[in-house]
Amino acid sequence: MKRFALIGKKLGHSYSQQYFDGLFKELGLSDHSYRLHEMASLESLRDWIREEGICGFNVTVPYKQAIVPLLDSLDPVAETVGAVNCVTVEGDVLTGHNTDAPAFLKTLGEERWNRALILGTGGAAQAVAYALRKLGVAYTFVSRKQKEGMAIGYGELRSFDFSHPTLIVNATPVGMFPDTERSPWPCPEVLNGHCMVYDLTYNPSPTLLMRQAAAQGAKTKDGLEMLHLQAALSWELYKR
Repeated sequence: MKRFALIGKKLGHSYSQQYFDGLFKELGLSDHSYRLHEMASLESLRDWIREEGICGFNVTVPYKQAIVPLLDSLDPVAETVGAVNCVTVEGDVLTGHNTDAPAFLKTLGEERWNRALILGTGGAAQAVAYALRKLGVAYTFVSRKQKEGMAIGYGELRSFDFSHPTLIVNATPVGMFPDTERSPWPCPEVLNGHCMVYDLTYNPSPTLLMRQAAAQGAKTKDGLEMLHLQAALSWELYKR
């Protein structure tokens, strides 16, 4: 049996197992399995891999950045982003990859934005920032923790000029199942038709943030397409 998994602290929101179960069934891979594995910490990571015979695994909140020092190597994208959402296992060698960034980039299609706001500064936010740099889009992080001036605070959004086209990406877990009646955005009244709100959350959809944005005339998009694309890219790495 070839075993694959998703690790994170809380995984009740995840559709990853559903995606891979469907993929394995479609491909006739009855000797492949994928499961969700909640970890309180990463201390026993290598023991778990060895004991369970894990061939590869995905990584989600809150470990996309924390796992980096525990790996043997990173691919160029993961090294640049500083975050990992996919790990390939070859014997005792763990290699970190980032399929979030190319997946996010692909979901933007032909749409182009001059500027963006990224809510959060974690692993998903860093992948989004990498993709936006590839497109030459200027971006600003929005965070409760303003580290050395790297981000603006949420309180500053009320005075932000939204008269120009602005892409707003929620890369935080706020609003994700089961905490569905929360939004990371404190002032929905400032949003308008110039805005595109892209919430990386896909469970639920629409999120409260998306509903609030739509009520103000903004375009909205959830993260389900990105989930499927990053999973498909992970599978290409696993089957090598």
